[in-house]
Order: sequence, then C-alpha cells, then structure tokens
Amino acid sequence: MTARNLAIRYGFLALLFGLIGFFAVSADGFASPQSAVFIFQSVAITGILALGVTATLVVGGFDLSIGSVATSAMMAAAYVMVVLEQDATVAILVCLLIGAVVGLINGFLIVYTRVPDLLATLGMMFLLVGLQRIPTEGRSIATGMTMPDGTVASGKFSDAFLALGRHRFDFFIPNLVPVSVVVLILLALLIWFFLEYTRFGRMMYAVGSNERAAELAGAPVKAYKIWAYIISGIFASIGGILLAARLGRGDIASGNNLLLDSVAAALIGFAVLGAAKPNAFGTAVGALFVGVLLQGLTMMNAPYYTQDFVKGAVLVVALVFTFALSNRGKR
Repeated sequence: MTARNLAIRYGFLALLFGLIGFFAVSADGFASPQSAVFIFQSVAITGILALGVTATLVVGGFDLSIGSVATSAMMAAAYVMVVLEQDATVAILVCLLIGAVVGLINGFLIVYTRVPDLLATLGMMFLLVGLQRIPTEGRSIATGMTMPDGTVASGKFSDAFLALGRHRFDFFIPNLVPVSVVVLILLALLIWFFLEYTRFGRMMYAVGSNERAAELAGAPVKAYKIWAYIISGIFASIGGILLAARLGRGDIASGNNLLLDSVAAALIGFAVLGAAKPNAFGTAVGALFVGVLLQGLTMMNAPYYTQDFVKGAVLVVALVFTFALSNRGKR
C-alpha cells in the first residue's frame, strides 16, 4: 500500500487520535472520566441527527431541517407531559410521529413537486422554528409556567422519561456511559447494517450514485428517496427526545448548533477510512471528532466564537485532503 493510499485510508483516524493526545496533554482534566461523559453526551445527540442526514446523503439529497425537527420534538415532548399531563409513552409517540410526518412532507416536496432538497428542507426548517413557538408565545416550557391563556402548567416530566437523558451505565468506571450513547451505538449499528447489507440500503446507494440508471433498472426511486427523508426525520425526533430528557424542560433556545454540528459529523464521515461516500461508521466517528474538538477547545478556554471557525477549518481540510488524494489516485 502506497503512502498516498495509507493517508487516504487512515489519515483522518490518525488526526483524531492525534487530537485526543494533544488535548490530553494541553488541557487539564481532558483525560478524566468526567470529560469523557461530557464528550459522550454531546456526541450522542449530534451523532443521531448526523445518521439521519447520512440517510439523505446516500440517495443524493440533503436535509437542513433536522435541527428544527429535533427542537420541535423536544418542545412537543415537554408540551405533552407538562401542559397536557400525558405520560412518557404518549410523548415519545407524538415526537416520533412528528419526525415521520416532517420527513414525509420533505420527501413529497422534493420528489413530486420538484423543489430542490436544500430549498424544501430550508423552508421546513423555518416553518418548524416558527411553529414550535406558537403554543407558548415563544416561551420555554417548564412545570409551573403560566400559559398564554392564564392557566398554570402543572404536569411534569416522568422519571422514566428523564432517565433517557440522565441515567448512566457502569462501564469499567461507574456512571460513565449515558443512555443516549447506548441509543447512538444501537442506531449506528442499525443504519450501518441497513445500508450495507440489505437490498433496500444498497438500492438507496444506487439511487444516490446514478438515479437515472436505477430508475431504468426498475427501482422505485421516488419511494427510496422519500423513505430516506422519513428516516432522517425519525432520527432527528429521537435526538429531540433525548435532548428533552436531558434538560428536563422545553428550552426554546437549545439546539441552535445541532444542525451545523450534525452536518459537520456527516460530512467528516466521507473522510473516514477513505470512504469518499456517506456511511454510518464514518458519521459516528465524525460525531466523536466534533465532540472531542469542542470539549478540548472549551477546556483550553478557547473563546466560544472561535469554535465554529476551528470546526469549519478542520472540516474543510479533512474533505479537501481526502477528495484531492482520492481523485489524484484515480487518474
């Protein structure tokens, strides 16, 4: 294997381990179990949303509405339990339904009305951002809050629901692995197996690679593309459920960076093991990279306004480096 091929295949993983080593030496406490927990928590929700984005990238699309779907699911879970006083099961089902419906609408707009994916999902993003604020007139949802009609919301988050975001499993060290990380691992394995080893998943890759050829081969291209957006919506709603469970309230201001971090993780996945295509394993590694980077910068007291710049710079370098080398190797 040539040096170029080694760089293509293992360069990004080497960068990740190098970054972990750098922060372990430069940032006090970075290598501690507490820091690992913070990284895992940040990785979990970002990674789940990024896996949804990956499904749309596989079919040659893109979903900009995932962040707003996640925050809408978070607000819906809070509203169902705190205002409507329903149990956790109802709240979870409502959130999953919201994700599926939004994904279906996105897919319909893109496939049947020919609206470009970026414009359709961007429009949905703005629609959801406004819609989630209407029931409370732009206020966050918490137990004891006064509603616009003057009533007091007396419901509360159930302990079982809060455990989804706050409980931690023992893994070598007590209370190290949050439930949300276990959910991320299970979903990553599920979407990886689905995309790589099922006929449906392989056909999704075929649609993304050459939609016209797949259509001529008799594949129901429209159905595959719509299902990709439904998967994306459901994964985003799962992320919103976990966010609500971690916060214990419907925080209208939370989730602002979910879209950018998730997209970064999904795109970084292209560079992992030289895949040069959307893939579940690469997305999970990309989410871990984003979590390590942000946690390390925070612990080094880097100004918050520099973090997006550093994250964007690393993303650009990783993708340009990978695709430039890959394309050169094909000549």
